[in-house]
Amino acid sequence: MPTAIIADDEPLMLNRLHKTLTAAWPELNIVAQARNGVEAIALAAEHQPDIVFLDIQMPGKTGLEVAAELGDSAHVVFVTAYDEFAVKAFESGAVDYILKPVEVNRLTQTISRIKQRLQNAAPPDISALLANLLNRSAGADAGKKLKWLRASLGNATKLINIDDVLFFQSDTKYTRIVMQKGEALVRTPLKELVEGLDEEAFWQIHRGTIVNAAAVDRAVREGPEVLIIHLKNHTETLRVSRQYFHLFRQ
Repeated sequence: MPTAIIADDEPLMLNRLHKTLTAAWPELNIVAQARNGVEAIALAAEHQPDIVFLDIQMPGKTGLEVAAELGDSAHVVFVTAYDEFAVKAFESGAVDYILKPVEVNRLTQTISRIKQRLQNAAPPDISALLANLLNRSAGADAGKKLKWLRASLGNATKLINIDDVLFFQSDTKYTRIVMQKGEALVRTPLKELVEGLDEEAFWQIHRGTIVNAAAVDRAVREGPEVLIIHLKNHTETLRVSRQYFHLFRQ
């Protein structure tokens, strides 16, 4: 029996979705219900469901953010009020979605597609679509600044929250992204990333290095023209080029 978690902050919608799903797909085992995004992530970690039904607009974390954190661990179905941009994106990205209020006919079509996808080895990679939608929603309130990046992590693709990045560094054809818990690569050149970053939060300290200011522990002068950045809870150090000494003069 496939397992699922459903998440919606509206109790009436949560109950309706549960009842409609149970009637349309009796074999589906709904193992938990979440009232917000944070709870959905915790329950997904606990139950490891095959499918998650996520309301897009939830407190704590949105459905898009939850899906980004879950990665390819489960098949995702978004539950949303009509949003022309989102719906077009879902359709072009082959992502399953259900419009509110939940209708049996639409749900039946979605269930049919999910059953087919469950036969595959893994859920489809929707990281590019999620990065696009997350940056679009964040850009409405943050001057079009990047909030999420799609990056390669070994053989996997991962969505990275910009706030989790310690620093960016040029690495031949790629840009290296270093976080507290590992690192990843993106094909976007550093000079293009600079344009999408908040300049107050991310400082360029070298032609090939951008550091998250919040991650800086101290700047140590090791010679007349040598300034070295030490990061919080991270062993790697970064050299500041003379052009950017002014950032640490105070």
